[in-house]
Amino acid sequence: MKEQNSIPVTKVERSAKFVKTGFQIGGNYIKHYSKKLFNPEMDREQLNEDNATDIYKSLSELKGSALKIAQMLSMDKNILPKSYVDKFTQSQYNAPPLSGPLIVRTFTKNFGKTPEQIYDTFNINSTNAASIGQVHQATLKGKKLAVKIQYPGVGDSISSDLKLVKPFAFRLLGMSEKELNIYIKEVEERLLEETDYELEVKRSIEFSEACKNLDNVVFPTYYPELSGKRIISMDWIDGLHLKEFLQTNPSQELRNKIGQALWDFYNFQQHELRAVHADPHPGNFMITPDEKLGVIDFGCIKEMPDDFYYPFFSLISTDVINDKAKTIDAFRQLDMIHKDDTASQVEFYYKSYKEMIELFAKPYINNTFDFSQNEFFEKLYEYGEKIAKMPEFKQARGVKHFIYVNRTNFGLYTILHDLKAVVKTDTFKPSLNKN
Repeated sequence: MKEQNSIPVTKVERSAKFVKTGFQIGGNYIKHYSKKLFNPEMDREQLNEDNATDIYKSLSELKGSALKIAQMLSMDKNILPKSYVDKFTQSQYNAPPLSGPLIVRTFTKNFGKTPEQIYDTFNINSTNAASIGQVHQATLKGKKLAVKIQYPGVGDSISSDLKLVKPFAFRLLGMSEKELNIYIKEVEERLLEETDYELEVKRSIEFSEACKNLDNVVFPTYYPELSGKRIISMDWIDGLHLKEFLQTNPSQELRNKIGQALWDFYNFQQHELRAVHADPHPGNFMITPDEKLGVIDFGCIKEMPDDFYYPFFSLISTDVINDKAKTIDAFRQLDMIHKDDTASQVEFYYKSYKEMIELFAKPYINNTFDFSQNEFFEKLYEYGEKIAKMPEFKQARGVKHFIYVNRTNFGLYTILHDLKAVVKTDTFKPSLNKN
């Protein structure tokens, strides 16, 4: 993959990139409708393909929040046409890497030293490049290290990038402006945290310590003294990413073991820590040679306040959902039903959201769940497509915490589906006793 010698850093440069992409997309529409004149049967597949390619290319060169949005959209599989999902899924693994001089400059700016003056060896070629930073291999005192370097300008450009992404998001997501603003505000808060590498090191140490007794889950050791605002040094974890792991044709037993580790990792955090690793894309996990789940990124953490946790998980794990009055009360607490809704609106949203919760809660209801079943996922996607077309869902509904909690749980479900894992779902249950 061709190296990138510079990243558009200023607002003007980044805006110009988006404008250029907007022109390309406009050109793709013109091309599409010109062809359609001669072939009325033509569908939008090629148009989606061309737009997805142009948008992905632009976002991957801009890196940072722009690329992160592509990554998030690829996980919301029920929101986007397939060609976008296929293209944006690349962002979970690869983006064009930075050139050597740019890497050295980042080190000298942060530490006043070059990588060679800090580590015994440092590989100037990155092993993988993602949305906010890229990873290099290094050694120090006989230890193999992973060194994550943040792209220049990423933290400073988040707010302006998100404003620039808005027109694309409007077109792709079909959200109302109010809903989009809530979405973008919550994304902005999490992204600002993700670019704070000092906070990430602190949280990584806290979370790996809190989760250290979970079966078959391993974490790297982090080195605060070799880390800073734009650089993180940690132990290198050998292993395969999910995609590579699945290509080895693992046994069902091993799929279940990794799936169980993943389920326990997430549900322990949700129910015991009330804060969760909210970036469950496959690039953040490794399957190690000794068949454990390696967790290699704690950049995005979502805390769950009581006023969200209790009503949400009472709907999923108790018989509240079978009591209409209690369910409506929980929906009101979660802002899914508004106080000025008419009686017919209350009834409409009660039925719609009850259907969604009952679907989502299926893994929680039984002691074990088989994530390989396509029927469950087809119903989830069908539901998503159905409400996306309903005018009643164009206005903002639900507290902002849903954005990352849904993303986390649907991301978890999707990885378990890819693994075709059967897992015990009663290992860490929601704790709804408030005392």
